[in-house]
Amino acid sequence: MAERYLVTQGAQVEGAAVPELIKLKQERNKKLANEKAEATKAKETKQNEERAKLEGRTTEYEKEYANTQAELVRLRREAKVAGNFFVEPEAKLLFVVRIVGIIKISPKPRKVLQLLRLKQLHNGVFLKVNKPILNMLKLVQPYVTYGYPSLKTVRELVYKRGYGKVNKQRIPLSSNEIISEALGKEGIHGMEDMVHELYTAGPKFKQVSNFLWPFKLSSPKGGFICKRHGFCEQRGGDWGNREELINDLISKMN
Repeated sequence: MAERYLVTQGAQVEGAAVPELIKLKQERNKKLANEKAEATKAKETKQNEERAKLEGRTTEYEKEYANTQAELVRLRREAKVAGNFFVEPEAKLLFVVRIVGIIKISPKPRKVLQLLRLKQLHNGVFLKVNKPILNMLKLVQPYVTYGYPSLKTVRELVYKRGYGKVNKQRIPLSSNEIISEALGKEGIHGMEDMVHELYTAGPKFKQVSNFLWPFKLSSPKGGFICKRHGFCEQRGGDWGNREELINDLISKMN
């Protein structure tokens, strides 16, 4: 547009009297601009502080994971030297994947799948290992496969397939602000906080798990072996407990 058509803000003719309303409007606009600049600066400062804190916590988490693995290696070696058996620590975390659709499922297993938030084929959720969950999985065992995910698997799922539940909507986790707004009151401000809470099955596991939308996975590369039979059967199959071998299946479906 030509410059002669541009409307300049607060243009005044030299020597002309400025109406009172124009003065009030100019003061209001100036005040609002200052408030906006201050709010923007405060927000940037807060974000930088949170980012620095998150980096520090991430470093602590990495040390914690490394120390845990080193301790396990030490205990295994001691047991081997002493000629004893080393009992591996019990898993705290389960990842459950639905492998069967909705056709010909009786009402009770259907309700249990609904309670586990596994409403669609190839949906996956994180669950704590406890007696009620294991009893529920027994009821739906022919329709799901599950196991104990590794740290690498948990991190890849959250980073690649992670969606949050915000106002009952499925929102991609594109920034840590979304996590802070939903889980900030629980002390969780970033992706690594969520990964740590899930992997260690921490005290805020329930809030993090409920915030995460059920993972929508793809069909596994190469397909399933046989959905009608269990994974532990002699002929081989798919449903049931895979323990650590769930990581191989998730890598094919992620």
